[in-house]
Amino acid sequence: MKLLDKWAGLTTKARGDAAEDRALAHLQGHGLRLVQRNFRTPGRGGGEVDLIMREPDGTLVFVEVRQRADASRGGASASITPRKQQRIVLAARHFLLRLGSQPPCRFDAVLIEGARIEWLRAAFDATVAF
Repeated sequence: MKLLDKWAGLTTKARGDAAEDRALAHLQGHGLRLVQRNFRTPGRGGGEVDLIMREPDGTLVFVEVRQRADASRGGASASITPRKQQRIVLAARHFLLRLGSQPPCRFDAVLIEGARIEWLRAAFDATVAF
């Protein structure tokens, strides 16, 4: 079955959930543990983190999952714009405020293009200009 046929008829949300499921399984296969899925800041104009994971060493990992059918027009990585990074960092800051103490953190991306999956550790950092 062609990849495009597989996604035909699915809502954008269903496609996004399926991509997050693949990313989650990939990360868990590398020893990370799920902390929270789809964390959103309160109010409009805030941010969202697709997956919040924890490394075995305690590092908290904020993961952006991006999916594209293929690498045309820059592929999945090109869709993580500076503005998107800002919104993820904003959401991460809100999440960390709830913890009381701040563990080591990083921002990763899981890119899915067709059948290919790529995990980019430290894809960006929290110094994104606001």
